[in-house]
Amino acid sequence: MSTQDLMADAARRPVEAAEAALEWITPAVLNRMPGETHNSIAWLVWHAARQQDVQIAELCDGEQIWTSQGWCNSFGLDRPNKDFGFGDTPQDVAKVRVSDPGLLLGYLRAVCCATASYVRGLSDEDLDEVVDESWDPPVTRGMRIVSTVMDADQHVGQAAYVRGLVDDDWTGKY
Repeated sequence: MSTQDLMADAARRPVEAAEAALEWITPAVLNRMPGETHNSIAWLVWHAARQQDVQIAELCDGEQIWTSQGWCNSFGLDRPNKDFGFGDTPQDVAKVRVSDPGLLLGYLRAVCCATASYVRGLSDEDLDEVVDESWDPPVTRGMRIVSTVMDADQHVGQAAYVRGLVDDDWTGKY
């Protein structure tokens, strides 16, 4: 298996975990913020996709899927289209309200598939290219891709954890 195939496989994994976390979820559970201040499941899955979308679009010098495929219109959030969740306050989190978990899954799937496709087209030299010198050590394209995938995976895992906290009837797949 090539490095690119391995990275593409990893890029798709957050979708599988999100499908399990969102199965049969109600809008009330999806949007509930534990303690009224912590991230909702809807926000966690939305942010998992948004952060990866923003960072991969920057890496490939392309347009975000959020806008190019009209997901921003489908979600209809009371937030600027450039927002992707970094530094959100509880008030910002509360603005991410979604009634259909399929919408979240669709956007996450579109982003993860685009990431996998992007990775497959890269050479080993592309993956080794330094894209951010502000860190020590400098960040390569491959490192940035891995960090976006890991971030998405962690947020989806957090969504499953929150589901277990707020939905007494849910046992989960894992």
